[in-house]
This record gives sequence, C-alpha cells and structure tokens, in this order.
Amino acid sequence: MSPVTHIERVPAREGRPAPWPAWTEPAVRDAFVAQGISVPWEHQAAAATLAWEGTHVVLATGTASGKSLAYQLPALNALATDPRATVLYLSPTKALAADQLRGLNRLGLDGVRPATYDGDTPREEREWIRQHSRFVLTNPDMLHHSMLPGHGRWGVFLRRLRYVVIDECHTYRGVFGSHVAHVLRRLRRATARYGASPTFILASATSGDPAGSASRLTGVPVTEITSDASPRGAVTFALWEPPLLEPHAEDASPIRRSALRETADLLTDSVIAGTRTIAFVRSRRGAEVIASTARQSLNEAVPGLGDRVAAYRGGYLREDRRAIERALLSGELLGLASTNALELGVDLTGLDAVLICGYPGTRASLWQQAGRAGRAGDEALAVLVARDDPLDTYLVHHPEAVFGRPVEATVLDPGNPYVLGPQLCCAASEAPLTDADLDLFGGHGLVEQLTAEGLLRRRPSGWYWTHRGRPEVDLRGTGGAPVSVVEAATGRLLGTVDHGSSHAMLHPGAVYLHQGVTFVVDDLDLEDAIALVHQEEPDWTTHARDVTNLSVVNVRSYVDAGPVGLFLGDVDVTNQVVSYQRRRLGSGEIIDTRPLDLPARELRTVAVWFTVSPQALTAGGVEPGEFPGALHAAEHAGIGLLPLIATCDRWDIGGLSTANHADTEAPTVFVYDGHPGGAGFAERAYGTAAEWLRATREAIASCGCEAGCPSCVQSPKCGNGNNPLNKEDAVKVLDIVLAAL
Repeated sequence: MSPVTHIERVPAREGRPAPWPAWTEPAVRDAFVAQGISVPWEHQAAAATLAWEGTHVVLATGTASGKSLAYQLPALNALATDPRATVLYLSPTKALAADQLRGLNRLGLDGVRPATYDGDTPREEREWIRQHSRFVLTNPDMLHHSMLPGHGRWGVFLRRLRYVVIDECHTYRGVFGSHVAHVLRRLRRATARYGASPTFILASATSGDPAGSASRLTGVPVTEITSDASPRGAVTFALWEPPLLEPHAEDASPIRRSALRETADLLTDSVIAGTRTIAFVRSRRGAEVIASTARQSLNEAVPGLGDRVAAYRGGYLREDRRAIERALLSGELLGLASTNALELGVDLTGLDAVLICGYPGTRASLWQQAGRAGRAGDEALAVLVARDDPLDTYLVHHPEAVFGRPVEATVLDPGNPYVLGPQLCCAASEAPLTDADLDLFGGHGLVEQLTAEGLLRRRPSGWYWTHRGRPEVDLRGTGGAPVSVVEAATGRLLGTVDHGSSHAMLHPGAVYLHQGVTFVVDDLDLEDAIALVHQEEPDWTTHARDVTNLSVVNVRSYVDAGPVGLFLGDVDVTNQVVSYQRRRLGSGEIIDTRPLDLPARELRTVAVWFTVSPQALTAGGVEPGEFPGALHAAEHAGIGLLPLIATCDRWDIGGLSTANHADTEAPTVFVYDGHPGGAGFAERAYGTAAEWLRATREAIASCGCEAGCPSCVQSPKCGNGNNPLNKEDAVKVLDIVLAAL
C-alpha cells in the first residue's frame, strides 16, 4: 500500500503589481529599486497607504508575500520626512529581528541607524541605541523587562514614536499572547504620557479573523488586508502515513513506523537527488535524531555526503545558528532538520522541498512551514508525515480538514485574572494607575483585590505599587524558573527544562537525552531548580505516571440538552507525579513501576465538560462496567482533536473523565486549559462543541485498529498508562452527546 494518502496541487498564481504610492519619498523608493523591487504588489501598497494615513492595519498574507515592504515603506518614509521620528519593531524571536536588521542595512538609507536591542546586546551598546537609533528592533520580553520599566531613559524615543511594527503577530496566542496584549497597552499608556500616539502595523501569517485577533492584542480597532497579490509557484502537497510494521508477537497489535525514521529517510533521498530540503520537527531531540540518522545513511551511500546535512534548534550558540543559516542559503548545506525556530519570517528563499514531521499543531503553522519551499516562482514540494497520533491520523485521511478550510483564529484572553493582576502591578510600578488606565486594561474589580492583598496602595492620585523591586512576571507562562540540567561529575550545564515539565521529565531515575547522548537523573532539587545527571546507556526508557483530581468552582455558562449537559466554568485541578515505569528499548515491554515522592501541583483554570445520564448511556448500548473505559477513550480523542479548532497544542490542555464525578453526580468528561486562569482554549471548545466532538467521533470510528491505538484513543501523556480504554463504546458515548446537542 502506498504511504501517500492524498496529493493536493496548489496552482501557480500571477502577481498583481501596483504603482509606488504618491507619498513615497524618492530616496526611499530608489533604495528599494536598488534591491530589485521595481514596484510593490497591490497588498503591500494598500497596507502601507493605510498606515501612512494613520490607520492601524494588519496584513495577513502567505509566507514570502513581502510583508516586510508593507511596514518598512511607511516607517522609513516617516524617518525620511521627519528627522526626529522613531520606529519600534517587535518580533517573537531574536533570529527574526537579526534578519530584519540585515534587510534594513542593505537598503543603506541615511539617518535610520537601525539596531537590535535584545538580551544579546552588550551593555555599552545599549546606551548608544537609546540615544541615537531611530529604528529599534526588539521583542516583547525586552519591552516588558527593560524598556517600559526604564521609560524615563527612553523618553525622547517614545515622545517621537510614529510606528510600532508587530511582526508574526499570530504567534501571540494563549497565555503568552494575553501577557503581550497588556505589554502593548502599557506601551500605549507610556507613549501617551510623552505626548505620542503611534500607529500600529501588524504582520501575520494567514489566520482566521486577523482584524479581530489584532484588535484584541493591541486594544485598538485594526483594519485588515488579506488579499495576497504576490506571485507564487505551484506547490504539490502530499499527505504521508508511515507503514505498519510486522507485530513482534502473534497477539500484539501492529505499530506504525515512527515519523522520525520516515522523515530521516525522505531527507536522505532528497539530498541524494540534490534537492535542497528542510525538515521541520516538533522537538529539539527530534531535530537531532533526524539529522544524525540522515547523516549516517548518506555517509553509507556516498562517503562525506553526510556533511551536507545539519540540525538547527534553540539552545545553540548565536554564532553557530548564523553559520548554519549562511551555509543553507549558499547551498553548502542541502538538508536541514529544524525545530519551528526557522518557521517564522527568516528569509530562507531557495529551498525546493519541505518535510513536516508531525502536524505542527495549527493550520497556520502548517502553511507557514510549507511556504518555506519554492524559489522565485519555481515549483515546490511539501510533505506532511503523520505521527502515530489521533489528530495526525485524522488529517491524513480527511484532507478537506487541511486544504478545504480557513486557518484558525488566534486565541488569547487579556481578561484572564492571572495575567491581568500581575500586569496591573507592572503598570502601577511604571506610573500610578488611574481610572482611565483601568478602562484601558480592564480590571476595575481586580484593582480592589490587589489593594486588599497589599500589592497596591490607593491615593487620591491613583493606585501605587507598594514594593521596592519590580513585580516578577513570566510572560511566557511557564510556571516558574526553568530547571537547569547539570552533569554531576563535571558541573557542566547541559540545558534547561521548563518548570511545568520538570516533574515528568527530570524526576530521579528519568532518562534524559542531550545532543544524542543519554543521561540518567540522580537528583531533582525543586527549590534551587537544578537536576543532577550522570551519563549512562540504559537499555530502557522512562515514562512518568500521575494522578489528577478536579473540582468545579463555578459554572459560567451551560447548555441543557436533556440527558446531556455541556458546561463552561472554573475548576481547581490537583496533579501529582506519583511513579514511573521503566520500559525496554525497542519492544516497549514494561520492566517495573517505581514510586516517586514529588509535591502535588495546584492549578485554577477554565474547563469545558459534558455530562451524560447513566440511563442514556445504557440505552445507547454502553454497559455500566464499560463507563470508565468509554469516557476515558472519548476524553483522550477529544484532547487530541481540539487543536483542529483552537490555536493550541495537545500539551497546552489536560483532561479528566469519570463514571461519577462528585460535583456533577453523573458520568463526565472534562477538558481544561493547562495554564493558570485559562488561555482561551476551553471557551473556544465550548463555542464550537458540535464541530469539535463530531471530528472526535470521526477520528475514533474511522481508525482501522481493533481495540484502540495511538492513532485514535491512546495518549502519549496519559498518567494512567492508557488504562482502561474502550474504543467502540467511546463512539457510542459521542453519538449520544451529538444527538442531544
């Protein structure tokens, strides 16, 4: 059987040019023409003109459609016509800001003095940038930690600020996006104090409702431009499902060949054929594995050919990353295995093919990665290699869910009290909060609570921050300081793991991989955020087991559908990693289960849940003894399919199912946001419940396995070792729920 389940051909498109806008300064126009841009495309001219007229605008068009020109044109024009004006550019990654700086320097315009201001900028350069640069390129973290708290030192720059450019704005989602929304409100408040009112220009990959998402992010009304007028070569997009392997025992269920091995083989074939290819992988470890597997295969075929493949991921030194980017652009490298660090805007034209190892979580990311292939209008190839996972399996067998649908709307919730509270404290530490500020941020009720807790103090002129230091706020919502992984014998720092994953990944006895070398964890010190490890090559892997308890705090909204209820509300989740299994490498056979003594974690968040009466389940053919397995299987598949409708990843959400929950007094399935106060995903699931649950039912019913597998109802993150699960009855449960809704 062919591994290709579907081939989609996206036709080539002619470009639609437009004349240079009449307001363009000759020097600015000539600089672009000298770079080979003789005229702009229609969407570039339209967005640039709106911004020049003072309208906040978002440009949401495909990869390589020239979004940079749309914001550079009005920004550089402002700097050319007003020698005092300044521009601030924000990007989610340092690599993207560095790439933009290269582009601005190539234009060679006088008096712009562009500069990147980020964590890598030496102290002595920072003072020069504050005083002299008129086009500062930075990121939301630097704006939050350095520029806004030190706004007095940036006063001259802020007073003259004409434009704020927010690049790749679709990446600001969930808790991170909600924090950035308030950082931008703090920026608007600071510029207003200095008498400025900058125009916002946002650039986004194609996304659902870009104007709505951009308005929620900035807090100002935004006009959208979505018609892409740039030329594009044809793209052939294949969906690829790795084949089933022969079971190693007669009664064992068949398993699929891993997506990593399959992608490594495809990358090897591409390089042998001389095709310049990038393979996108979800994890840093995956990028290393694919690159080393491909190098080995290539060296066996043609000695030395393996040198033309490399890995690229976060955690590398800056100079190493730049060297790899240069080698790829020059053609010295033919193949690259990369995390999504190269998905955003960095200019990598000249690639022939893109391999995507596992669905990247959203259609927006999928098209962003696929758009990396295709040089100057040439044909390009993109291949999505499915992992053994419910969502991937569903997509390769339902191509209309990939190709026939608009991309997701970006989900963020600036009203989340766990985001808003700390951000109000940050704003108060920068300048006292007034009633007008509360209209800007929201949070009239929350400010009283912060005052009662002693964090703010009320005075006639407003609310003041009461402490000496600045408020501690983690924009990226990782839940605490990252845990450092240190080799005990040498004291060498190997890497870091985010706080939220440390209990499961770095518990004593856990196997940890770093750059192809295996280590075993000796000790995890949570207070000092450090894990000590030693190098070892065990013939087993480790899998943490956890227990979760959930209680309902309140119901925000519900749908009464007779025997079925659908609810949205606040819940308290208590989770504890209690043990781990050691499993034999290769066969996956369980060697033993060992207990762990780690503290429980508590989370107040937002959940969506449905209840079904026991009578309805029995009438639908589910026996009472099968309630737990049927609900558990439906919960796993529901979590796996939620990324289809919300811009989330299955690791952003959690779930719980029970045959009789104490608070609902009925068989119940809960799905909750894995971030304090919620991230907007549960609300999205509640609002599109019928669509979400129908796709979930389809994914389970159409899977060819007999009793459930990773492609339908088994979960890679299940704390109960995927037990009990009843695939057949999960379909019956969802049929009952969908019929009632």
